Amino acid sequence: MRYTFIFIAILLFSCKENKRINLDLSEFDIPDLNRYADGFSIEKKSNYELLFIKNPWPKSEKEFKYVLISAEEAAKTSFLKDEYDGIIITPIQKIVTTSTTHIAALELLGVEQTLVGFPGTDYVSSKKTRLRIDNGDVRELGKNEGINTEVLLELRPDLVVAFGVDGTNKSMETIQKARIPVIYNGDWVEKSPLAKAEWIKFFGVLYNKEKEADSIFNHIESDYLEAKKIALNAASRPTVLCGAMYKDVWYLPNGTSAEAQFLNDANANYLWSETKETGSIALSFEAVFDKAQRTDLWLSPSYYPSYEALEKSNVHYTQFSAFQDKKIFTFANTTGETGGVTYYELGMARPDLVLKDMIKICHPELLQDYETTFFKPLN
Repeated sequence: MRYTFIFIAILLFSCKENKRINLDLSEFDIPDLNRYADGFSIEKKSNYELLFIKNPWPKSEKEFKYVLISAEEAAKTSFLKDEYDGIIITPIQKIVTTSTTHIAALELLGVEQTLVGFPGTDYVSSKKTRLRIDNGDVRELGKNEGINTEVLLELRPDLVVAFGVDGTNKSMETIQKARIPVIYNGDWVEKSPLAKAEWIKFFGVLYNKEKEADSIFNHIESDYLEAKKIALNAASRPTVLCGAMYKDVWYLPNGTSAEAQFLNDANANYLWSETKETGSIALSFEAVFDKAQRTDLWLSPSYYPSYEALEKSNVHYTQFSAFQDKKIFTFANTTGETGGVTYYELGMARPDLVLKDMIKICHPELLQDYETTFFKPLN
């Protein structure tokens, strides 16, 4: 890349002597730099693009490289297939995705009609895509860990966008052997809310909608940063507890997680904000109770829909001030027609709305006319 810039400089100097020399930057490798996301990058070539996927799952050591090219250009361009993990014809006409977060991105770009299959359609909360499911336009593919490959091969999508926790998925191996490209999407591995949201650019390049994706993300980023500024006007910082017990362990977000960043940007005092663990924090009930008994707010107490259900699960929950003061909020009750949790579908794509929810809960005086999108008071 260093020599490329030297060469460009020479050509630009020559232009002063001969104005008829035209410099076509499309001949050079121009990476499309992200502002937040680390897990993918896009490099523009003269007649195609390269998509790099770097962290599709935690501790992934392999970088994946895909060629994105139009059908017209593919007909006159040859590639050494061993150098790439897939050659994908764009724009995508038929797609299978495996996470509800992908559906939110498709809808934001206005290409949801290209979705032809999904594993676990009951988890989809969007009314728009639910209608397509009910009409038979989106086929049920079973479970993500064991996709119904027979139905998927019948659909013959142009691309399958998968997610994986460790890169071992026999269903995806079968699909790739049938010469259907598979890309592992790593949006969920990103460390910050805006980094996760920036993956809409990943879908933008698949559909030749880079400008639309940039515009959508710029709007989300602007709204998020504006909300963050509003939160700084708060007169106090309420203490916050998250999570609940699973069997004998209380799992909480670590201080470097996206969840903790939301609370920090909402100008709240998350009691475990200083922790640096990888993954969730696992504590005993006693350890949590000692630190958070008198906490002001309690967010996301697992999937418990009501105070009654929370008390029935563990009577000791009633000893927390947030329980006694009815200051518990959850996203678990905001669902689609078949029970899909809206937060898990739209929350990653719209961190600006999540942050506003947090600010409304922590500092209701700052957003008096705002109605929360995901988080509601526990029933």
